[in-house]
Amino acid sequence: MDYPESYQLVFQASAVEDDTVTVRRTEQSGAGGFPIYEDETGIVRAEISDRGEVRMLASGGHQVLGTPLVVREPSG
Repeated sequence: MDYPESYQLVFQASAVEDDTVTVRRTEQSGAGGFPIYEDETGIVRAEISDRGEVRMLASGGHQVLGTPLVVREPSG
């Protein structure tokens, strides 16, 4: 199956605008068998299914993982 190269994860932020993070597909697969995506720092990691379901993955200890409000493919 072909999976998108990247997604935008939109998180609710306490500021005026929500926080959007772009994640790119890696060569790794998660426990559900779907690709793992990560941001350029490798800190934000997520397994994203073919139905757009997201499982956030810890990249280090003591992380509090938030759930994105929206998962979308970048436009243009």
